[in-house]
Amino acid sequence: MVSTPAYDPPAAPSDAATAVPARHTGTIIVGCLAVCLAQIGLVLPAAINGVMQRTLQTSGAELTWISDAFLVPAAVLALTFGVVGDLYGRKKLVVGAALLAAVGYLVSATSDSAAQLVTGQALSGIGAAALFPASLSMITAVTTTPAARAKGLASWTTALSLGAFIAPLLSGGLAERVAFQWAFGVTGVLAVLTAVAAWLLATESSAPEGRSLDWPGQIAIAVAMLALLYGIIQGPSDGWSSAPIVLSFVAFAVFIAAFVWVENRSAAPMLRLELFRIPAFAASAAMAVIGMLGFLGGAYDLSIRLGVIQHQSPFRAAVPVLIIQACTPFIWPVLVRLLHRVGPGPMLVTGFLAMAAGQLWLRAVPIHETGVLPILGSLILNGVGFGLVVAAITAAAVNTVPHSLTGMASATTSLVRDLGQTLGPAVIGAVALGMATSQLTGSLADAGLTPKEQGIASAVLHEGGPLALHTADLGPLSAKLAPYTTDALAHGFNNGLILTAAACVVAAVIAAVFIGIRPSGTRPAETEASAA
Repeated sequence: MVSTPAYDPPAAPSDAATAVPARHTGTIIVGCLAVCLAQIGLVLPAAINGVMQRTLQTSGAELTWISDAFLVPAAVLALTFGVVGDLYGRKKLVVGAALLAAVGYLVSATSDSAAQLVTGQALSGIGAAALFPASLSMITAVTTTPAARAKGLASWTTALSLGAFIAPLLSGGLAERVAFQWAFGVTGVLAVLTAVAAWLLATESSAPEGRSLDWPGQIAIAVAMLALLYGIIQGPSDGWSSAPIVLSFVAFAVFIAAFVWVENRSAAPMLRLELFRIPAFAASAAMAVIGMLGFLGGAYDLSIRLGVIQHQSPFRAAVPVLIIQACTPFIWPVLVRLLHRVGPGPMLVTGFLAMAAGQLWLRAVPIHETGVLPILGSLILNGVGFGLVVAAITAAAVNTVPHSLTGMASATTSLVRDLGQTLGPAVIGAVALGMATSQLTGSLADAGLTPKEQGIASAVLHEGGPLALHTADLGPLSAKLAPYTTDALAHGFNNGLILTAAACVVAAVIAAVFIGIRPSGTRPAETEASAA
């Protein structure tokens, strides 16, 4: 999830001040279409994790890769694509990115294996990594007055929220009636339409002055993140001491060190590492990584609970996702006022604690409870908590640095926040599936199975992990195994919720210590800097 800009427009601007020239209206429409498309792709798998797992018989690691294949490029490439748009033109970048996303969705729509779906998700994620920054930049380029820019940013924010709301309806509704691949196919059509609209309606803009690409830094951080995620996701199935896993963590350490070395010597670094020498900013960055790991890890946990463990239909699994997504746009006007009245500190502390409470609430609900009502409080706490954090997290980082560094601080916060979200599914999946596998390994011996049944169950568990064993069609054996696999998965993912709640509490403590809990309103100028 990409946080929306917290911007408070000037009071009661005149119609002339807010008017956008007709020739630029098309650019704003295209920017909104582009960010809506990118956000649909990001949220799309949440409601259909269960049906994807059952249809493709994926392992737990493969299911995690399906989500993270989109999240990784969206996180690590966004800054570089922002520079590409400045150098070569935002319109061209949006057209190319939308077409690349369309190719990715075509690959996903025709997938009959987890590997092909992961490939399609990766291509679509690269497209989204360009669409997020380019869509915002093309709008700010044509809105030259503060009031007009406020309206442009409000439109962009609304489109982003709309994409998050449409995605579970689209994927859950289609997967309820036809194959889940149709959700990717329809999104691919939307991508083509976005590219056509950009070509016909958008105004080209660029800002190449003082901008250059940092390819060594980009390559180093991308390889480091892929190596880290490979180790975390594959560790439970391959063994934490196996050579590929150990080498992946070594590669992460080598390439993250290379990234630091390159950035300290680059004339135009993608990250200004000196920002991290400011204690309050370093704390804000740590808070963003840990807190967003907690939030998206909890959301991933919820999707596995609904779609995989409980076998709920795709549309029923979409309803809780919709409730969480709907909270932020519903309360957004209140959040902006809060940011100006009390400042980011109290909002961050309250938001992270609300998310922690929501995740512990979900953990307390028995796994056999499949209705929305028992978990409604959990969903609202998570949604409202996320809204509070989204509205305040960039402003908190911006407030800790000199005014001349606010732009870089905002971009850096976006990067580390997205990295935290990328790590969420990987870490929670690894912890939960590792615990479930350990419990099943012991419980299968006491399940009263024949030697042949024991051999079949052990082989499926070894090859595909606990999720595959839970959903595999093994005839009468599946009914025998169901209580054991359900209990083991509930145990693993409930413990995952303890970890996500703990991460949110740690983030709240960091916010309280370094950002502060006393009201300290954010001035509109500061909020505008964080939005830009």
